[in-house]
Amino acid sequence: MGFGRLERTQGPQPMSDINVTPLVDVMLVLVVIFIITAPLLASTIRLDLPKTDAAKPAETPKFVTLVVDKAGQAFLNDKALAPDELARRLAETAAQNPDTEVQLRADEAVPYGKVVEVMGLAQKAGLSRIGFVADPARGSPAPAR
Repeated sequence: MGFGRLERTQGPQPMSDINVTPLVDVMLVLVVIFIITAPLLASTIRLDLPKTDAAKPAETPKFVTLVVDKAGQAFLNDKALAPDELARRLAETAAQNPDTEVQLRADEAVPYGKVVEVMGLAQKAGLSRIGFVADPARGSPAPAR
């Protein structure tokens, strides 16, 4: 009796590629759904709105830069000014737009009294929106949101 060899033949190898055909089919269906529903999301009522000057978009808030250096010298928009001239220029700015913001930059060596004096000039002129500008500390962590 001859049995021969008991060899097993290798079956087909498993496919190792990803079949993307179903993914493409689903994505095409989603694209068609979005194409159909996008026009429906817009308002379907057609209007011709009236025109008016009061409906203009608000202007960006204006600001002036007020700097006090180490020597106590005041600068308005990078121009050195005496205290009386500074008060006059701030009053002109307030007359043009009372909502103008003053961005106050003061050297850390400037005495507190000088900073308060400059702030008082701005408030007397009618500019009550005063913001203090400072540099972030080195090596400090970012603020948490």
